[in-house]
Amino acid sequence: MTVFLPRTAVLTGGLAVAAALALSACGAAPDDKATTADGKSAATATSAADFGGLDALVKAAKKEGTLHAIALPRDWANYGALIDGFKKKYGIKIEVENPDGASQDEINAVTSRKGQDRAPDVLDLGSSFALSAAQQGLLAPYKVAGFGDISEGQKDTDGRWYNDYGGYISIGCDAKRVKVCPTTFKDLLKPQYKGQVALNGNPTKSGSAFGGVYAASLANGGSFDDIQPGLDFFAKLKKNGNYTPVESTPATVEKGETPISIDWDYLNAGYADEFKSKGVDWTVSIPSDGQYAMFYSQAINKDAPHPAAARLWQEYLYSTEGQNLWLKGYARPALMTAMEKAGTLDKTAAAKLPKVEGTPSFPTEDQQAKAKTVLAQGWGKAVSG
Repeated sequence: MTVFLPRTAVLTGGLAVAAALALSACGAAPDDKATTADGKSAATATSAADFGGLDALVKAAKKEGTLHAIALPRDWANYGALIDGFKKKYGIKIEVENPDGASQDEINAVTSRKGQDRAPDVLDLGSSFALSAAQQGLLAPYKVAGFGDISEGQKDTDGRWYNDYGGYISIGCDAKRVKVCPTTFKDLLKPQYKGQVALNGNPTKSGSAFGGVYAASLANGGSFDDIQPGLDFFAKLKKNGNYTPVESTPATVEKGETPISIDWDYLNAGYADEFKSKGVDWTVSIPSDGQYAMFYSQAINKDAPHPAAARLWQEYLYSTEGQNLWLKGYARPALMTAMEKAGTLDKTAAAKLPKVEGTPSFPTEDQQAKAKTVLAQGWGKAVSG
């Protein structure tokens, strides 16, 4: 079964708080939000046109001079190139806090630093968190120029969040350390993989890890209504010694601590390129017995200390340049179909995407909420001991 999860089907509700965000704030947020000569405020602008046009937004963003981001690793979906491209184009400094943080960490930073100048300006939220943040009233409505080309069901009608890029759950494997790399969830249960199978995070707060459990469920008789087989699968992996609680990162892969990693295909494919020069033969396969994919979403903090820069960042990400940079990072951008029709899609990068077959199907929000509850109650028990 192939599963492609749109943002309208994302879980709701908050998850665990990470200690990594125990940073203290650096003072109160500035009161003089970016405004135009005729009194238009970037903090309330719902589009570039609403602020007087893109040129006015660029001018205000440059005056602010800084963008606060959070949980954006440079090696995640080519974010390094996006950050560098934005800086070069506009001369605006981007400060990225806690680059390896999870989506809930982002929301925690927004709520705990409200009114402070160290609050995040923008968010890249996975799994449940875009809807949750919108429901909590944390996000600013803003529609980028390409908003109309984002598919229905992939965006909030008010523009509080919209999908940015997506990918499929995949199995990455160090072919030099693993004699025969697994290509299905069924393979992962084989005894030769003892202590080698890892997830990228904890599924109760990480979108990629949650996707890994859901994919495992679909591979083992589960459905959108039943994620329990995924928990049972990881409990079995833990019992037979194949599952390792070490959270997979490029560093753990390079050290050989996580030679098999269940993660998004764009991350695993990116690692394959990165590791070639380091002597790691990293292979990537999308498991045929549990195909599952999901989009992440962009959003603007309603109380962003740099509201103009926050909105300009969104415009850049959804420009042809920004969308193709995600594509070069093996991620499928939200405007991919529209760009293909317009002839602006990077065809060379698109041809390098991991191949998948099947027609995507979509779980409902209620189904995802149920899955979240089951995970919250059962994950610790499944992999403890």
